[in-house]
Amino acid sequence: MNITRAEFLMSNSDVTKCPKPNKPEYAFIGRSNVGKSSLINMITDHKNLAKISGKPGKTQLINHFLINSDWYLVDLPGYGFAKVAKSTRQRFSKLIFNYIETRENLINLFVLIDSRHEPQSKDSEFMEWLGVNGIPFTIIFTKADKLTKRKLSENINTYEQEMLKKWEEMPPYFISSASTGQGKDEILSFIEETNKTVQF
Repeated sequence: MNITRAEFLMSNSDVTKCPKPNKPEYAFIGRSNVGKSSLINMITDHKNLAKISGKPGKTQLINHFLINSDWYLVDLPGYGFAKVAKSTRQRFSKLIFNYIETRENLINLFVLIDSRHEPQSKDSEFMEWLGVNGIPFTIIFTKADKLTKRKLSENINTYEQEMLKKWEEMPPYFISSASTGQGKDEILSFIEETNKTVQF
């Protein structure tokens, strides 16, 4: 898939005010500072489509983008240990879960995991909730360029072994780097092929 047009549509804190659910939608989510905005900018070929910040927890709203006039890309608030007030974190959580549970055209949720770190309970618990509730999701391991190929392979293998303690099989995943462009073609091909199987 070649992205020829990517445009920002809206930001809001009310799921009912999201765009009409008339196109397939793919949302991106992850712990704070996982590299979500950088990844979105990389796969869309737009340096500033998603705002990048050095401060974790910067994304606080549901951000919708229209891609090639065909599908929606959604940038969701991060979860985990963002440096925001507890009341704000609770509002984030309510917003995130409300969106995931009620957005009828959500085709896939990309859960971003920092490939440099050991499995985190926050991620595991979140993906377990997705599985229990039948929400289709795909893992994207980010920042692959920060590790040697050997270390990257070891980390992902460790992650897989941890996941298999609760999952019958490892959920599908991609390996990415916003710096090198790794994973871009695979992610976009996945979206393109998935779009062929849905009708709106």
